[in-house]
This record gives sequence, C-alpha cells and structure tokens, in this order.
Amino acid sequence: MDNEQNQNPTGDEQNRVTELESLLTTKDAELANANARVAELEQAAVGASERLNRLEGSLAQAVSSYKTRVVQSNPDVLKELITGDNIEAIDNSLVKARELIGKVKSGIEAEISSARVPAGAPQRTSLGAQALSPREKIQQALGGRH
Repeated sequence: MDNEQNQNPTGDEQNRVTELESLLTTKDAELANANARVAELEQAAVGASERLNRLEGSLAQAVSSYKTRVVQSNPDVLKELITGDNIEAIDNSLVKARELIGKVKSGIEAEISSARVPAGAPQRTSLGAQALSPREKIQQALGGRH
C-alpha cells in the first residue's frame, strides 16, 4: 500500500511539483538571458580592446609628431637631447636641454672673457738705441738723416 501512495501523488505534492517546474523554467530563462548578456559584454570588451589599440597607435603617432615639431622649433637644441615617449617627458627633456645649453654657454663666455685680448694693433714704441746699427746711431746723434 505504501508503494501505491508513492506512485500516486497527492494534490499538495502535485502542486509542489508544478511550482518547482515553473521555477526551473524561470531559472532556465534567467540563465539564458544571463548567458546572452555575457556574450554581449564579451563582444563589447573585444570592441573596446580594438578601439584601445587604435587609440594607442594614434597616441604614439601624435607624440612622435609632437617630438618632431619640438625638434624643428628648437634648432639650437641637439635632437638627441630631446627624449621621451609622452608629451610631458618630451617637455621635461627640452627644459633640461635648455638648462644644459645655458650652463655650457655661460662656461664658454666666462672662459672667453678671462682670455680676452684687446682689439687692434699694439702701440708703437721706440726701439731704443740697442736695436739700431752703428750708422743709425750716428745719424740719430747728429739729429737726423744726411
């Protein structure tokens, strides 16, 4: 008799089975929606990654162009002194290069000013009697040329 009861569910049991089947159907639908959302997000992540790669390439190209412009607009600075892989680093290297140029320029100017030679020919001085020949000495003593 117990066996017959287990095979024939009561009304409450039947309601409970129906309720659980309904919940299972709802959960399956929610799972399908969640899986669809995950697929959408994965596709969006791939798109964002591709866009990020394009933007990084554009940024590298822009920084390279900026560096070229900085080098061109500062011909007094060696291009090897302008370094960096972003705009801030390039600007900092330009400031340091200008400081270095200023120090070198000051050093050269100081060296030049310490070794300054007066402009023009030196003043003429008389040669004195020792540099004269005996004939010139006699002529000078007599007061002129004869």
